[in-house]
Amino acid sequence: MFTVAALYHFAALPHAPARREALLEFCAARGIIGTLILAQEGINGTVAAPGREAILDLIAHLRGWPGFAGLDWKESAAEAAPFRRLKVRLKREIVTMGRPGVDPRGHVGTHVAPAEWNALISAPDVVTIDTRNGYEVAVGSFEGAVDPGTTSFREFPDWWAANADKLAGKRIAMFCTGGIRCEKSTSFLKAQGIDEVYHLKGGVLKYLEEVPQEQSLWRGECFVFDERVAVGHGLEPGSHVLCRACRMPVSPEAMRDPAYVEGISCPGCIEARSDEDRARYAERQRQMGG
Repeated sequence: MFTVAALYHFAALPHAPARREALLEFCAARGIIGTLILAQEGINGTVAAPGREAILDLIAHLRGWPGFAGLDWKESAAEAAPFRRLKVRLKREIVTMGRPGVDPRGHVGTHVAPAEWNALISAPDVVTIDTRNGYEVAVGSFEGAVDPGTTSFREFPDWWAANADKLAGKRIAMFCTGGIRCEKSTSFLKAQGIDEVYHLKGGVLKYLEEVPQEQSLWRGECFVFDERVAVGHGLEPGSHVLCRACRMPVSPEAMRDPAYVEGISCPGCIEARSDEDRARYAERQRQMGG
């Protein structure tokens, strides 16, 4: 059984390249796999290890960095390795919005605990916005949530500019998978002069972990960026698989479509790929033993 940790923290991180090399060595020595992103604004990532001790060592190590004592993380489990290898990457932002001046270390929206989330989003003066990408929303979302239809988080500011007038006078509640995108999106809205902005503390993953299914307003599953593809209530493995051609989630219904061929195609990409592409995917699948 693998312990999976989704983590992030916004704090000044000088000398990120040197931190990267040391972190690679630390994780490799403990059999930790997954992806960690370092930038001058902090750290973000999801990692896993065959056992909980290595993950706890990593969390303790990261919390020992100056300014990182409050690092947040969410734990779940996977029966098989959810990643193939370890990657520690350097980027400009730990979650890319592409808007200079948006700094969650300053002002962000009001955090709302999972136990209080249902009451907030059920209020008539609240608009609930899903800040995730369209393919994630298709797997599952909160009942009645607005889907901006974005394909990338960096599109969110433009969506807001086009829709802000329609939402004037409303309280805004926002959510994402683990909370990090809302740190930036609520910071962005606060900078736009929106005072009553809230976001789900710990994201959908924390909500699914803590809120009983019979009380839940979540519909469907939650897409995750690893080999589990999606999880449900209690963070149990979901029913979606990943199309190896387009890297998009495939629902049980779509798997019954003739266009779905494991490792080769799905209904969403069948028209976008050539016969040569599919032949290449088929050979890759054969080599992988599929």
